[in-house]
Amino acid sequence: FDPLLIESKTVATVVLMLSSPEEEILAQACDALYKFASKGDENKVTLLGLGAVEHLYKLLSHEEPIVRRNAIMVLGIMSSHHDVKKFLKELDVIDSLISQLAPEEGVVVHEFATLCLAHMAVDYTTKEQIFKHGGLEPLIKLLDSPDPDVQKNSVECIYLLVQDFQSRAAVRALNVIPPLLQLLESEYPIIQLLALKTLELISKDREIRAILGENEGLDCLLKILENNEFSDLHMEALAVLGNCLEDVHTLQQFQQIGGLKKLLSFVGVSAVPDIQKNAAKAIAKAAYDSESRKILHEEEAEECLIKILESASDGVKVAASQAISAMCENLASKRAFGLQGIPQLVQLVSSDNEEVKEAAVTALANLTAASPSNARAVAEAEGIRPLVNALSAQRDGAVANAASVLTNLAMQEPLRVSIQGQAIMSALAQPLCSTNSQVQSKAALAVAAFACDADARAELRTAGGLRPLVELLRSKSKEVRRNASWAVMVCASDEPTAVELCRLGALDVLEEISLSKGRKNNFSDAALEKLLDNNLPQKYSQLGYLSSRDIIADGFYDCGKIRLGVKFFSLEELSMQELSDRRATIFINAKAQDENRIVIPNGVQMLTCNAEGASGVFLSPPNCSNIPLSVLVRFVCFGRKGKGKKEEEKPKEVIHITPKVQEETDPETSCWLPPPDFILLDYIKDASKTILPLPTIREQVVALAQLVADKMGGPIERDRLDDFSWEIHISELESELKCNVVPIGRVQKGTFCHRALLFKVIADRIGIGCTLVRGEYNRAWNEVKLVEDSPQGAAGLLLPPREYIVDLMFEPGSLIKEGSAEADLYKYI
Repeated sequence: FDPLLIESKTVATVVLMLSSPEEEILAQACDALYKFASKGDENKVTLLGLGAVEHLYKLLSHEEPIVRRNAIMVLGIMSSHHDVKKFLKELDVIDSLISQLAPEEGVVVHEFATLCLAHMAVDYTTKEQIFKHGGLEPLIKLLDSPDPDVQKNSVECIYLLVQDFQSRAAVRALNVIPPLLQLLESEYPIIQLLALKTLELISKDREIRAILGENEGLDCLLKILENNEFSDLHMEALAVLGNCLEDVHTLQQFQQIGGLKKLLSFVGVSAVPDIQKNAAKAIAKAAYDSESRKILHEEEAEECLIKILESASDGVKVAASQAISAMCENLASKRAFGLQGIPQLVQLVSSDNEEVKEAAVTALANLTAASPSNARAVAEAEGIRPLVNALSAQRDGAVANAASVLTNLAMQEPLRVSIQGQAIMSALAQPLCSTNSQVQSKAALAVAAFACDADARAELRTAGGLRPLVELLRSKSKEVRRNASWAVMVCASDEPTAVELCRLGALDVLEEISLSKGRKNNFSDAALEKLLDNNLPQKYSQLGYLSSRDIIADGFYDCGKIRLGVKFFSLEELSMQELSDRRATIFINAKAQDENRIVIPNGVQMLTCNAEGASGVFLSPPNCSNIPLSVLVRFVCFGRKGKGKKEEEKPKEVIHITPKVQEETDPETSCWLPPPDFILLDYIKDASKTILPLPTIREQVVALAQLVADKMGGPIERDRLDDFSWEIHISELESELKCNVVPIGRVQKGTFCHRALLFKVIADRIGIGCTLVRGEYNRAWNEVKLVEDSPQGAAGLLLPPREYIVDLMFEPGSLIKEGSAEADLYKYI
């Protein structure tokens, strides 16, 4: 058949020609389609719709080289379009494309095959396919191609592939470093840039970094930095250096060739923020190793970082602050930064940029750790107020580290006092409520640092910080629980805070922790002990023991033994309960002030006094106060016994107390107080007059025991103990007072528990050390330590004290040796 010249202006016709068996027609058709596709994405979509891609894919395996070449050219140019890439992926063309990378194929085939692979390697699954089909090795070999387009496409494809860790590990064995370094000398900036980006990714591998050093890669990078014509590559070169300098050996190499000094000088004078930022990041990476920190200090890296802190770029400030944080692990660097860098960092704490604020506060936290001089420098730079403000920052890292800095400052009392003057406890209340465990831990630690002051504890109570602190005791984080326990231990140093912590459930949580081997810690045990030490009513109720160091003060009460997990009521709550047949609560209040004058807003208090005591009748609207009227009318206040006149001769005195002004009785600030026990006050005064003058502790103990027994019914014969009707007496008192709460001074028939309590109360007031121990079935006793007399012939020999139980029931004043059969008889029989 004679040759036929075919001309067509319809692209569909040309696509049909791709099915021709004639090689020349196929080649011409592919060439025409290449020109058509090169004109824009719209034409590529048209060809895709006409089915050209599938035909072109088949032609990749054609035996005629020109046909294969022209077909890959069309696919290469079309593969930049998303829909074409998607279709090529469905056709599974990867193996065919890799086959086009063979050395025997021409440069044009290499160019468009690598172009197609580079376009497709953006997709993760395609990267995996290229790796599995062995595409890395031929791509690396093509880096040595004399054609810059092949080099560019190959290095771009490799750059995309090594973003996956499998490919990063594989290129090490394929000797990728020498050709990549060779590309750094290319006359084409895009090739240099892609080579640097690839080096940045693969140099995250330690062995690759070593290979870079062996192939003089550091010199290549330094040459780029020294060449102002390559300023557009400086940032990427610094990123590669940053990875390399993580290794001490590489850093030493870089120092030996003068690179480190040049790098720091270059960064210091650069006006390009991205260069300064990447340089600071490189220093930060290197500074995570102690040996590297020494090298950086030798080259005065601190000066460079302090200088770039003044940059106008927030990114540079962040990177420089992070580098300072890493560098100050070196003590010499920490001192250097303290002398010059702290004022700049303090200024950054007030930045509107939250990331800058976080980085600056973190740097200050590291600088002030175990450094009193740097802590003082922060205060001198007026950093306290900004740091307190940073406790309400938006980023958790800023809040946690601000708490750390303030804690570091609090180690010095003058600074702690200054910080307390900035309402630190109120500021810490919010971080305690955070859901971030690091913030919780650092905030609790800060509370522990500042709660050593009574005013600070009061501020924390007022700010509502105790409730979240108690909640932190339940944390699953070991560190949070430990620091929260520490904070609770410090906060429990005074009775009001200890009582409030107990009310919020701290004692219950700590008791649960103490029973758990996995959750308990030294601080939780100490916190539990401290809470009970400053909440003696609950301590005695739960533990049944008060030591000689536990001094019973006014406000103490004994409500009996309570089981673990049962709510412990306050004296006020107990007084508000209706009269019942449960055990009476005995309370202590020997204050001689005017607490008996209970002010009723808008009402009148009438107090009737006589020789035996005083009974009160209160006339007041029931809704005038937060103290229920029912509570007030239940109490009867007892005065001192008259002297010199008989009871019937003592006239009654009626005292009318006018209403107080409203601000004195604000229900929001009023505090409930138990009525005073004047009888107990008389007991204490009598003991002070008659017992204190006695020459020895033993005589004082005996006399006090006799006094207590005399006030509570006298000695009882052991076999008549059941006839001693103390229960009826106590019930009568409860009925008379219309309340289960009874002042101890009113108890005239008291058994073991009442006598032991009274003995301890008076002993504590007059300076006799004794314990109070609760037994079973209303038994209780006191233990005292007394020194034995020296045996004959051993004059001057000081014997250790021995413990004695004080008999208050049967032979008042008798001292029973602890551990003896007689002691057991007193305790249990």
